[in-house]
Amino acid sequence: MNELFGTLSDGSPVHRWTLERAGVRVRVLSYGGIVQSVEVPDREGRSGDVVLGFPELDGYLAHPEPYLGALVGRYANRIAGGRFTLDGRTYALEPNNGPNSLHGGARGFDKRVWRAEPVAHGVRLTRVSPHGEEGFPGRLEVSATYTLDEGGALRIAYEAVTDAPTVVNLTNHSYFDLSGSGDAGGHELRLAASRYTPVDADLIPAGEPDDVTGTRFDFREARKTGSGYDHNFVLDKGVTDTAVAVAELHDPASGRVLTVATTEPGLQLYTADHLGAPFAPGDGIALETQHFPDSPNRPDFPTTVLRPGAVYRSETVYGFGTR
Repeated sequence: MNELFGTLSDGSPVHRWTLERAGVRVRVLSYGGIVQSVEVPDREGRSGDVVLGFPELDGYLAHPEPYLGALVGRYANRIAGGRFTLDGRTYALEPNNGPNSLHGGARGFDKRVWRAEPVAHGVRLTRVSPHGEEGFPGRLEVSATYTLDEGGALRIAYEAVTDAPTVVNLTNHSYFDLSGSGDAGGHELRLAASRYTPVDADLIPAGEPDDVTGTRFDFREARKTGSGYDHNFVLDKGVTDTAVAVAELHDPASGRVLTVATTEPGLQLYTADHLGAPFAPGDGIALETQHFPDSPNRPDFPTTVLRPGAVYRSETVYGFGTR
């Protein structure tokens, strides 16, 4: 089912698609590919919304910086200095996060209206990112397909092709609050990651990935997240052709459990310490499946280069349950 959700200042309509299956209800916007809400039951069977969002389009337009629920790209996370070199040519991007490019630039994929069409148990969003958009090379044809499987898991499958060498890194930027009440402080997290990427003052990876053993970055056994995280974790499984389980988030109070499976080699844990009004720091937890920050400038990291004739594919699955 889809309905008109609002209209942009240029007259462009924004539609909302509602997906329902196995007791799960998900709402997706054609603006920014935003996951507006995810309603799932707690251990008592009471349904609640477990992602942060706004009830109206104006909320997203007035507060774009948290990237609430958005599809971010052309390059999710940061590119140092807003520039990278590919095949001997340097590309300058528009800095929008201090000296760096963040989440595709000032007007990335999260601020675009996507074409939407129904698919079985879901919706497929498509758009063409022209050559030079936010400084990125190549005409990129992108799709993101949101579906609910028979168990109520939300699957997001991304594909992209280009007519010139470029870099691509796409993710969803939902903030999860499994309590459904605006407080993710008691959540417990488990990550299948033995290493993480230390960062400098601008949150750019510095040096080589470090072992998490004996540090506050060790989530191999479930524990409360606390605060102070905006870091990429190096998933033990690496890049995979099919989605592999890598994370579990649990809210002991409601009993809700979120599982994350992905094809991606990294996961950015952000504890929302700088989440602005009308939300408060720690109201949600972002688990952004991705390639690593600043990979275009780090040949030692898994590559994010996409060339003509190849197809970018990425998939992440969010499963919901209780215990």
